[in-house]
Amino acid sequence: MEGLDIVAKLMAISATTSPKSRGENFVCTKVLCGPELIELAKDMEAFGQRTGKKDFDRDAKGVAACDAALLVGIKGAKPVGLNCGACGYATCAELEKTPKTKGEFFGPICAFRLLDMGIAIGSAVKTASLHNADNRIMYRLGVVAREKGLVDWDFVMGISLSATGKNIFFDR
Repeated sequence: MEGLDIVAKLMAISATTSPKSRGENFVCTKVLCGPELIELAKDMEAFGQRTGKKDFDRDAKGVAACDAALLVGIKGAKPVGLNCGACGYATCAELEKTPKTKGEFFGPICAFRLLDMGIAIGSAVKTASLHNADNRIMYRLGVVAREKGLVDWDFVMGISLSATGKNIFFDR
C-alpha cells in the first residue's frame, strides 16, 4: 500500500522525539520497505530453522506481507546513574565494567534506557494508529535485522506495517 513508507518515517520521528531519561537520546530508527522486507522475511524463516527457535516462520509471513517496517533500537546507552539495581548490578559503575555479551542482543543494558526504548516504540505505534496503519511489534524482526547487519545496535525491535481490508497481523 502506497504511503506506509511515509507513516514509517513519521513513526521514526515519534520514536526519536519521545521522552528519554535525563534527556539523553540513545534511540535509533531505520525504515525498511520493498525488496529489503522480502529478503528479511526469508532470513527470519532461515534463522528459525537454523536455531530451532519458535515462530520465526510465522512472523516471517507477516513481514513478507507487510508494506513497510520500522526498526527501533538503542546503541551505546550509558547508565542513567541512579544505582537502582534494576539491571541486576548494585551500581551503574558495576554495569559499565561488565563485559558485554553477544547473543541476539548486546547487553547488559541500563533498565532506564530499555524503558526509553519502550516509550519510543509506544510513541511510534501510536503514530501508526493515528494514521490507521495496522502494526505489530516484533522481537523476531529485530533479532534477524541485527544478525543480518542491517543495524549494529545493541538492542532492536521491529514494527511491521500493513494497510489492507483485514489486519494481516491479527490471525497469526
